[in-house]
Amino acid sequence: MALAPVPALPTIQNLGISPPKDIDPVKVAGEWLEKFQTAISPSPNGDIDTDKVLDLFQPDAFWRDILSLTWDFRTFFGTAQIKTFLQDRIANPSLDDKTRLNNLKLETASVGKPWEDIEWVEALFTFSVGTWGAGDGVFRLVLAPEGVWKAYTIYTNLQSLTEYPEKVGALRNPLPNHGMWADQRQKEIEFEGAEPYVVIIGAGQSGLDLGARLKFLDIPTLILERNTRVGDQWRNRYQALCLHDPVWYDHLPYLPFPANWPVWTPAQKLADWLESYAKIMELNVWTSSTVTSAEKDALGVWVVNLTQILSDGTEIKRVLRPTHLVFALGLGAGSWSIPKFPKQEEFEGEVIHAFEYTTAKKYVGKKVIVVGAATSGHDVAFDMANHGTIYQRSPVYIMSTKNGIPGYLGLYAEGGMPTDIADRVGASFPLTLAILLHQRIVKEIAAADKDVLDGLTKKGFKLTNGPDDAGFPSLAHRRGGGYYFDVGASQLIIDGKIGLKNDSVIKEYTKTGLKFGDNSTLDADLVVFATGFGDYRDGFKKILGEGLGGKVKQIWGLDSGGEPRGAWRDIGIDNLWCMIGNLAMCRYHSRHVALQIKAMKEGLFTGRYSLEEED
Repeated sequence: MALAPVPALPTIQNLGISPPKDIDPVKVAGEWLEKFQTAISPSPNGDIDTDKVLDLFQPDAFWRDILSLTWDFRTFFGTAQIKTFLQDRIANPSLDDKTRLNNLKLETASVGKPWEDIEWVEALFTFSVGTWGAGDGVFRLVLAPEGVWKAYTIYTNLQSLTEYPEKVGALRNPLPNHGMWADQRQKEIEFEGAEPYVVIIGAGQSGLDLGARLKFLDIPTLILERNTRVGDQWRNRYQALCLHDPVWYDHLPYLPFPANWPVWTPAQKLADWLESYAKIMELNVWTSSTVTSAEKDALGVWVVNLTQILSDGTEIKRVLRPTHLVFALGLGAGSWSIPKFPKQEEFEGEVIHAFEYTTAKKYVGKKVIVVGAATSGHDVAFDMANHGTIYQRSPVYIMSTKNGIPGYLGLYAEGGMPTDIADRVGASFPLTLAILLHQRIVKEIAAADKDVLDGLTKKGFKLTNGPDDAGFPSLAHRRGGGYYFDVGASQLIIDGKIGLKNDSVIKEYTKTGLKFGDNSTLDADLVVFATGFGDYRDGFKKILGEGLGGKVKQIWGLDSGGEPRGAWRDIGIDNLWCMIGNLAMCRYHSRHVALQIKAMKEGLFTGRYSLEEED
């Protein structure tokens, strides 16, 4: 789906102004916010003058809202779209005060200067929605040619439900518990005589994050995990796997990693942390529990059938009847994508998907072909260095962790801003605007990585800057892959310690390896397909069946407004949800899924103001 076109960045030249001097950001932001509050407040006769509101915005402004005013993920670009949004939601008398912004309060303001030719006032603020919700947000002001400050971006985000706050901090349980805790926990886990209101399938970071959010909103939740231990989805991956995101970016809700945690988390260490997290946060998890099917009964309640293997090996069948069902299956929920080629039955070696790969120790002295040159392909080849060849099918975006991580994830750093603030600031950039910012960042990172990129090019490695030349975020949001954060494999390719083949398509298997369209061959004892996964909706269809599962909207990718499709929001079936993403995405958006479920439970959900487009 093509995104709406976005004009140039608000540079000094494009704005047609002289560089602003002697800016008092708190004064500038405070005055603008006061005018904004006045403009969006009803007059004595109950009307809101939307033109007065629009006078405070640049013509090419963005307004991004998550749940607070739309009960959806929406981005409005330009004053025409923003005006329609204002008329439909904030100024709509039929909605009473349910979508009225009030109690706007400035938190902090500063001058932002990401580049010499761009300067804005960036401000954090809080607000109320009617009487039922509390939100937080960010706005950025640029100096207009007429000498006044106007909004270039504004972000409004639902943070909490006024009458139903999370039971944390001052709201934690104040009563002592003498000798009863263990029995109470066991009954809670087993759901004796009760049904969970929410069932989550999958106890990875996405399922656990949401489970914690729901627990602190007093929603009975059960997490089902097919593996024998929480964390096995990381524990059983290839032993060389480390997260390519730094520790400051990857904290879980409520319980950040300790200060001595390594910058790059080993998969096995993360697995143990997830297991500990589930215990410490007292999440209700059933392991060795596989959901075999799920359907809705005549009343719209989910009927979830599962098989559970008890500690003594006994297999039992169980049925649950939750109101809400969440799929938190991870990116591997879709079928493994292994291309088919003729004569595979003649190949005497082994063929596996990268998801099945564990360690190079099993293949010492063996010849290996890794098909696929993104993150998993590089990691497997790195582990197999001196023994294998990468077969590259498509161009890949490469950046070093040294230069790339600060460029893209500069909000998250040692001694940087608190994680919740970094999450808010990061989300405040509409993804269509972020493309323009990332185009500049890509060039800066490429300049810093020039030696490695030149070396790869000389070797024949096919490079790309991703969709819109915006680097890995565009690839991540659209494809969930197609990039590699270089932690050393690129130099091994340059040095010839990892072979490279990309000048011809794979034609067929041979007895000893693969044959290509140019009739060249490569011998292999093992072929590893690091070729990603099929449609994520396949995981839904396995459980829901083709009929109900076929109604699930597209998962991942961006809609024409630049918002993520399917994940964390409406998925096409009432009370069915998809939790997916890396640790940072799951940390932030688990709150949004939990708030939607809680609002529906308490009768606060008033319907979505959604983008109308076909799946």
